[in-house]
Amino acid sequence: MSTAAQTMLSPASPFKLALVQLAVTAEKTHNLKHAHDKILEAGRNGANVVVLPECFNSPYGTNYFPEYAEPLQGPTTTMLSQAAKEAGVYLIGGSFPEKKDDIILNTLTAYDPQGNMIGTHHKVHLFDIDIPGKITFKESDTLTAGASLTQIETEYGKIGLGICYDMRFPEMATVAARKGCVAMIYPGAFNMTTGPLHWELLQRARAVDNQMYVAACSPARDTSANYHAWGHSTIVDPKGVVIATSDENETIVYADVDPEQVQSTREFIPLYNQRRFDIYGDVAETVNVDSQGNGRKK
Repeated sequence: MSTAAQTMLSPASPFKLALVQLAVTAEKTHNLKHAHDKILEAGRNGANVVVLPECFNSPYGTNYFPEYAEPLQGPTTTMLSQAAKEAGVYLIGGSFPEKKDDIILNTLTAYDPQGNMIGTHHKVHLFDIDIPGKITFKESDTLTAGASLTQIETEYGKIGLGICYDMRFPEMATVAARKGCVAMIYPGAFNMTTGPLHWELLQRARAVDNQMYVAACSPARDTSANYHAWGHSTIVDPKGVVIATSDENETIVYADVDPEQVQSTREFIPLYNQRRFDIYGDVAETVNVDSQGNGRKK
């Protein structure tokens, strides 16, 4: 293995990953207890790292966020910390609407097997979209965007974190890969329009681009709710192959993550030795972008 490829990964070891595709209701107390039980179930089944979906403690929707929002140190994080400790797992606790001063954030928290919070990620890219005849949704009506990228250290290696719409922006996964992450994990809730089109495609693209594992954990689909999640929680290997997935119903998806697969993939196709930063440099430093997303050289 080349020296350059070796520097891409922190010391890492295999682990079993579990995505809890949770059925979410309008009752926060029920959601928290149900999530707790499913985390313990995943731990009993041998999972080392457990992931919950986006907005796992509340219905998904801008009208719900203010009602369900709570401080970072509240009943949701208390449950997550306890569940991680009881199950003895690293827990990527999906996300929940966090009330902070006079703003609301879509917040992911992560925990070690002792229940210590080891990472916090605020959704960086807000889902503002208008597809005529399909869906109109504007998270920025209620939520404030985060302002930083997040990677966590575990005994199995580094893991990069994002939330849902963050997955559409390849820079986040690229930064995580170059900082030594073995996997990029996204709790998410794609809808019935974007899900069939891009949910799996984006995960495979991020995996192939960065030669790392990529996983996305969705809520189960509830057709009686206002928002219908696509489901299909999925784990993709560094070659872009789907190694575990589901349908739209409540379930737990399991797969083994092996850092050796990351290393061997990078040896086989040595992208990291062949990148031409002398030509394309850092786009963020060389290009201005206007409000319509059009780039202009500085």
